[in-house]
Amino acid sequence: MGLFFQFLIGHALGDYVFQREVMATAKSRHAEIHSTTSKGFPGWYYWLISHALVHGGAVFIISGSLMLGIIETLLHSLIDFSKCEHWINLHVDQLLHLLCKAVYVWAIYRGWV
Repeated sequence: MGLFFQFLIGHALGDYVFQREVMATAKSRHAEIHSTTSKGFPGWYYWLISHALVHGGAVFIISGSLMLGIIETLLHSLIDFSKCEHWINLHVDQLLHLLCKAVYVWAIYRGWV
């Protein structure tokens, strides 16, 4: 249970403490900021991948598993992309992120990672 709690803390830090407003907005390809800024402003995919890397890094630091860190980076970017596309809402987004963490804990305790 302690490991899951650590993952929850890492998730809360990544989604609510370390994610600045510009990142929360600009990680969507539909964000108005992309149509009103100069050509030098990073594309939405830079913001999305950077945000996902923060989460992947947290999972890596907590679990010590590079594989889980990479998996988290990929899954977090796919889940957030789905939210930005309005395919899922915030509640489903957060539920999917927490389910990922639960699977990581299960995989670690099963000795698969």
